[in-house]
Amino acid sequence: MASNPAQSDSIQQDQPAAEPTMSEKPHTNKGKDKKKVTNEKQLDITEHLFPIEEIAARHGVSIEPTKASNSNGLDSSVAAQRLLENGPNILSPPKQISPFMKFFHCLTSLFNLLLILAGVLNYILLAVDPKDNKVNTYLGAILIVVAFINALIEFYQAQKSAKVLQSFLNLMPQKCYVVRDHKVIQITAADLVLGDVVFARMGDKIPADIMIFACTDMKVDNSSLTGETDPQERNPHNEHKNPLEANNLAFNGSLVVNGEGYGLVIRTGDNTVLGQIAGLTAGEDSGKSPLSREIDDFVKIIATIAIGTAVIFFLIGYFVVYNGQGSSAISNTLNFAIGIFVAWVPEGLPATVTMLLTIAAKRMAQQNVLVKDLTGVETLGAITLLATDKTGTLTRNQMTVTNIWSSNNMYSAFRSAANAGTPFDANSPGIAEVLAIASLCSRAKFDRTDVPIPERQVLGDATESGLTRFAAANIGNFDQMNDLYPRAFEVPFNSENKWAMTIHDKEHATGKFTLLMKGAPERILRLCNTILINGEAVPLTAEHSKSYDEMYALMASKGHRVLAFAQQLLPRSQYPDDVVFDKEKKNYPTADLCFVGLVSLEDPPKHGVREAIGRCRSAGIRVMMVTGDHPLTAEAIGRKINLVLSDTKEMVAKQRGCSVDEVGDNEYNAIVIHGEQIDSLTEEDWDLIFSKPEIIFARTSPKHKLQIVKHAQALGHIVGVTGDGVNDSPALKKADLGIAMNISGSDVSKEAAAMILLDDNFASTVRGIEEGRLIFANLKKSIQYTITHSMPEVIPNLLYVIASIPLPINAMLILVIDLGFELFISLTFAWDQPESKTGLMRLPPRKPVTAASIERKRRLASRALVKVLDPETGEEIQPSLMATLHHEFKALFTGLYWREKFEHTDDEVLVDAGLLSWAYLEIGIIETIGALVTFFVVLYKEGGFTPATAVQMQKLNQFSSSSPDFNLEVLAKAQSCFYLSIMIMQLFNLFACKTRFRLPFGKYMFSNPRSFVGGAFGSALGFFIVYCPGLPVVFGTSNNTPFVYLLIPMAFGVFILFYVTVRQLILRRLRPTAMNEEIIGLNMAPTMKTIFSRTKSIQPNP
Repeated sequence: MASNPAQSDSIQQDQPAAEPTMSEKPHTNKGKDKKKVTNEKQLDITEHLFPIEEIAARHGVSIEPTKASNSNGLDSSVAAQRLLENGPNILSPPKQISPFMKFFHCLTSLFNLLLILAGVLNYILLAVDPKDNKVNTYLGAILIVVAFINALIEFYQAQKSAKVLQSFLNLMPQKCYVVRDHKVIQITAADLVLGDVVFARMGDKIPADIMIFACTDMKVDNSSLTGETDPQERNPHNEHKNPLEANNLAFNGSLVVNGEGYGLVIRTGDNTVLGQIAGLTAGEDSGKSPLSREIDDFVKIIATIAIGTAVIFFLIGYFVVYNGQGSSAISNTLNFAIGIFVAWVPEGLPATVTMLLTIAAKRMAQQNVLVKDLTGVETLGAITLLATDKTGTLTRNQMTVTNIWSSNNMYSAFRSAANAGTPFDANSPGIAEVLAIASLCSRAKFDRTDVPIPERQVLGDATESGLTRFAAANIGNFDQMNDLYPRAFEVPFNSENKWAMTIHDKEHATGKFTLLMKGAPERILRLCNTILINGEAVPLTAEHSKSYDEMYALMASKGHRVLAFAQQLLPRSQYPDDVVFDKEKKNYPTADLCFVGLVSLEDPPKHGVREAIGRCRSAGIRVMMVTGDHPLTAEAIGRKINLVLSDTKEMVAKQRGCSVDEVGDNEYNAIVIHGEQIDSLTEEDWDLIFSKPEIIFARTSPKHKLQIVKHAQALGHIVGVTGDGVNDSPALKKADLGIAMNISGSDVSKEAAAMILLDDNFASTVRGIEEGRLIFANLKKSIQYTITHSMPEVIPNLLYVIASIPLPINAMLILVIDLGFELFISLTFAWDQPESKTGLMRLPPRKPVTAASIERKRRLASRALVKVLDPETGEEIQPSLMATLHHEFKALFTGLYWREKFEHTDDEVLVDAGLLSWAYLEIGIIETIGALVTFFVVLYKEGGFTPATAVQMQKLNQFSSSSPDFNLEVLAKAQSCFYLSIMIMQLFNLFACKTRFRLPFGKYMFSNPRSFVGGAFGSALGFFIVYCPGLPVVFGTSNNTPFVYLLIPMAFGVFILFYVTVRQLILRRLRPTAMNEEIIGLNMAPTMKTIFSRTKSIQPNP
């Protein structure tokens, strides 16, 4: 007979156990053995290798393995003393940073430090020359206050996210049952101590790591720890060295899904497996997000330009312009240099970036995605590799009946394109018997019967829960089934028989009792000599066995869990009505049964997962599965959800009829790696694995998941990790963006992640990726728009000193540009729509990983400062700040540094050469010319001053505060027009910046109504500054400025749109936009939901 590949596990060699010695020192929670956690990173449990009596003696507790209920347990006084010594049974919360330090961290970002520096420099100017720099009292204060406001916004958003997250967390179960003083009592789980005897039954969450010494049909769900979806049997006998595979251990946080048992507490709190896995996250850090790094790089660029310009023109001013003026030369040139520095700083940009990210985070929250860190919004859009867990993330973590084979007919019970067969009909031949066995031969039960079936919770293991839900949906009187057909006898499932059997008082033509059985197909078939065909038991022939083999292989090949059903109508002649069935006497049949059929179940993909992964792959993002489940099951699921489309190496070898070793590395595109292989992989192996577009890692441990993330990041990938289990948390913490599940996710995983899917919908990840890409595009537009006005502010200040033109714009007007109308308008970019519905998700990631990028990454890494390992803890010691600065300073004087700095890459960064060219060399220069033309036209028309005359008057100080009022009024009108000219041309620049692929005309220009609202508010503020009575005293403007001169900047605005159109057409031809190639074989048809109600996962008893 065929065997079930989905059920058979690969042969795993037992890990060599550490020498089994037992220390007398109890395990405490007051500080984990850091060396053990960070250096060895392996579990330190060896108790499962010793007899329970020896472990009990160690902990000074009295137990009765043969009759557990008679165990004395610990004395209450001893338990109280141990609790005092070792601390409570709780997981240490992650180290919290005080709110003050969080705010200080926000305040000391490079951008805010630049603003604070500009503010301080204004006060230095005030100190140098208090008379002529009174306005600096306000300017300096405003700049510093803006920095604090930026920090406050970021701090508030972080605290808000932290508060929401805290409401989801509950790190330990509240209550548990223990045996103390020879009595079973209920206590708070935090009060458990080493040596306590714990009683756990179906529905309970295990409150600590326990060693089982007595149990009845006990099974636990370890999926949150190991990723293994199958319930694990527990019994006092163990043959495994690996603690995670030990039959006599049950771990903190796992669920009892069947039976009950007694166990001895051997680990509590941080020393449990749960605690040690959580401890792996402590030493991991994802570092700064790509957006944070790029903003820091932009600030460095701005600061370098600003400082460089200020120093150069300070020297020019001192030695050329103000030469020979004595002490006033220093004051004047310092005033000028600081003014230039402040003019370069886009004061409103930090607030713009923070607000744009806040708006995007709020938009994502409406889609049930909680962002803990603002920059995480954009990071999701930048990822190149998405590593996802299977159970609970891609799949529903619930077994669902998919196919039934009975009476030689295949029926599809799950509405899916992948499931072949006739649509399920409860009246079809053999189905009634299948439903009867599913409902009666089961230990699963509903928690209540007073609500509709879809609202009920099923108590039982995953397989029996799926069968129960399926039967309940198709049997009208399901709740009365056990009353109608009471159970007379039962043989529970065990690992030896691999079947479960019940006998019911179910009358039939020849007797009173009916035997029902379900279990492993190959075992059940051996017990049968007939098969049910159209309601009749007919002899089982070789043809029937062949059909069975084909159907079994078909179901198993899909990664389904397959069960066989059988029955026997017990004749009254052999089993009279008063017979009492007995296990010892074995007076019940276990042969000559009637084979009823096969039923397959699977943990089906979540609704929308297939389309979501398809969209990710279309967007150039590599999606790989990292799971603790079986490789065959993982691959089968992967092929259903667009994760695996092509052949693996083994499949290619089978098709060609050759050995696996004969298949070249370039002949296949899919690869499935078993966890046992990971520790022995070389760097070349890792390179080969990550060169494949379709990757699955199966049977992985938490340490493996962490290794996978680190190796991917070493190649330059921006890694996103999704997961819900404790076993996912180290990888979630290390990833560039960790994404946890809220409903099914463990508390540890939520703490480690940077983003949480509140509704557990994987499809939300794809919406987040699109949102991240959109916010990056909009941020780039906003920065491009915002810094364009720097040139009309900086160049006039330079000309003021070098060419002695009258000052076209004063410092206060510069500030109200940056923090006034520009802020209104730049924020509207947050609501810009994509230029096309599918365009964003057809573009490659902005930092694609290629062979060239990997080579460059390694080349740069080879010249980085070498990190030293602490010989005691094994932790990496970061280089000191001075060592880092010294290393970077030396690199500045090497040609290699500058060649690499300007080396061409495929990366798209937030502020690139194209954006700087637009702002400083193209549109910025056009705006500068337009504003200066307007300025000089006003001087000429209103005062009769030609440019040459104006320069002469400036040299003679005829525009100073002591000059005639006529001169000052003309200058005020010219400065007002200069200010309004920048505003008007920036309104045209607003629409010019909106498009990357389109021309700046057409319907798309009207897709964001807030652009017009922002423009209206910004314009109103601009005109208010100029024309409101009383304000000219503050800003140096004039209420009498004629409107007619504003036609000049409007003409230049039209020219900007014309220039951008020509520019766009040229770039289209010279550098056409590269889109991702279409992936052949993607199935983007909507994932169809099951026709049955979703099975609720088992929850712990309160």
